[in-house]
Amino acid sequence: MTDPRDAELRRPTERMPRVNEPVVEEVVERRDDTYRKVRTVHSVCAVIDIVCWAFAIVLLVHIFLVIADANATNGFFQFVAGWADGITLGLEGLFTPDSPKVAVLFNEGLAAVLWLLIGTLLTSLITRLALPVDHRRAWYRRTTVRP
Repeated sequence: MTDPRDAELRRPTERMPRVNEPVVEEVVERRDDTYRKVRTVHSVCAVIDIVCWAFAIVLLVHIFLVIADANATNGFFQFVAGWADGITLGLEGLFTPDSPKVAVLFNEGLAAVLWLLIGTLLTSLITRLALPVDHRRAWYRRTTVRP
């Protein structure tokens, strides 16, 4: 019979070392100095992307609620409208068509597109300026070679 304590110490798929087998030592390689900087830059860019996408989604949800004639006294509608009023980038009265629904569609739709554009430009600028050269995205130009 086997001792139950041996089963706790060793996994069933792990083989026992042989007597004359050399011992293998693990060597932990040190990460390069740029690892922390690259990770920080990617984390900051991810937060910027999430915030900009969240703002654009809030604006799109508000546009949908206004166009679908949602109940303006509802708590959810008021919550979304409050957030949408704060993130329209000052574009509330840029377009003034006759229909208030079309005005919300144009003004807040433009603000949503601008939030996505702002997020893209910020993350692109940050990665170009803050990342080390070997971690940047490569921009290739297609050239034709003629014989």
